[in-house]
Order: sequence, then structure tokens, then C-alpha cells
Amino acid sequence: MGWLLLFAAGFSEIIFALSLKLSEGFSRLWPSIATCISGAASVILLMWALKTLPLGTAYAVWTGMSAVGIAIVGIFLFEESSDWLRLGSITMIVIGIVGLKLTHID
Repeated sequence: MGWLLLFAAGFSEIIFALSLKLSEGFSRLWPSIATCISGAASVILLMWALKTLPLGTAYAVWTGMSAVGIAIVGIFLFEESSDWLRLGSITMIVIGIVGLKLTHID
């Protein structure tokens, strides 16, 4: 259950970062509301996941998952760079996340 909560927290963090960008400095109402809700949801879900997962593993997976997710969103929605160095770096983060998951067997 901890891993499901952690992945939900990571997904909420991706929504948080995206809505933060779309809020334009909290000048747009609905993206600003989404920012507050998704940020709170992300932290609460992480808190629940930490009841059963090690802190170092959970926090690294949470930040890595959200970093990879929002980098991919940036490539597709905001035409950010997709050069080989960026994609290779994203791949290394994913390898790290998988490695952390493999070192913690429930």
C-alpha cells in the first residue's frame, strides 16, 4: 500500500508543478486552486507512504518521479528541450528510482 500511496503522491506533485506554472504567479484562479489542492495532496500522500516505507527511499522516489514527470510534461506541453543529454539525464533518474524500488522489498 505504501508504494501506491507514494506513486499517487508523485503524480500529485506533477500536477502541483504543472498547475503552479499555469497559475502565472497565482494570478489565475483555477490553476491557483489546483496548485494548493495538489500540493497538499502530494504532501499528505507522502506522509501516509512514510508510515511503511523508509524515508530516504520514499523521498528520493517522490522527488525523482515528480522531476521526471514534469520534465516530460515540459517537453510535450511547453516545447522544452528534448536533446539527448536531457533525455539521458531523465533516463538516469528513472534507473535510480527503479534501483531504489528494487532495494526495498515489501
